[in-house]
Amino acid sequence: MSMDRRQFLKIAGISSILGFGATAVSSAKSPVFETLAPPQVEPGKDALIAKRWAMVVDMSKFKTEEDIKKVVDACHHTHNVPDFRNPDGTADTKFEIKWIWKEPYERAFPGAENTYMGEHLKDMPFVVLCNHCENPPCVRVCPTKATFKLTNGITMQDMHRCIGCRFCMAACPYGSRSFNWVDPRKTLKPEFENKDYPTRTKGVVEKCTFCSERLQAGKIPACVEAAPKGAMFFGDIEDQNSEVRKIVTTQLTIRRRPELGTGPAVYYIIGGSEHA
Repeated sequence: MSMDRRQFLKIAGISSILGFGATAVSSAKSPVFETLAPPQVEPGKDALIAKRWAMVVDMSKFKTEEDIKKVVDACHHTHNVPDFRNPDGTADTKFEIKWIWKEPYERAFPGAENTYMGEHLKDMPFVVLCNHCENPPCVRVCPTKATFKLTNGITMQDMHRCIGCRFCMAACPYGSRSFNWVDPRKTLKPEFENKDYPTRTKGVVEKCTFCSERLQAGKIPACVEAAPKGAMFFGDIEDQNSEVRKIVTTQLTIRRRPELGTGPAVYYIIGGSEHA
């Protein structure tokens, strides 16, 4: 690619001043942008295949904070997600990197609460992650195709292509992306590092990828594997015989901010699942 980081940021800055913002930069009629194509990921011989991957989360099956912690730890340990800490041992939220985390109902589903909602629901923590949208706004604004969509519905993030402009973070309505303000490798302890998954560098964005590397190896996502029985389901939403398809067609499920037209692929059961 003939344009380096400094040149791009200069163009991005000018575009912002002119009022065009990320959309103008991402759609610029520059030969540099026109020649960029998203990386292709070919399925391996052992890969799990789907037309469109989706997830169902039944929060009633998470009985304790430890149940949620196991899911978060499984994801973060698998993908070498850094854990920045203050001197007193508490989490340093200034530099926090999140692939999967918990939010209260009112933040997970803004606008869906009401005055008479039960306190148990208001206080219930919800497991949230990248929604792998059908129409992901993050993909539209990324100028280098560092974030792109696979044919199986997964929204990917190529940390090698990321130039740190953070347009994708501004475009994502779910807060599903994190920026490495400092070197994330400084927090990794050798005994806990997953040598099979690449570490990141300072100045790049990262997020959940539905464990695409595990799917390539014929394994389900780490969070689903670590979840309590019946708490998380993963499968092909386009396959009418898949478990996720059966759940969403027979039970009431909700999604995060579907009114935005993004088409989230993560569904939530509030009242409990019959598919335990």
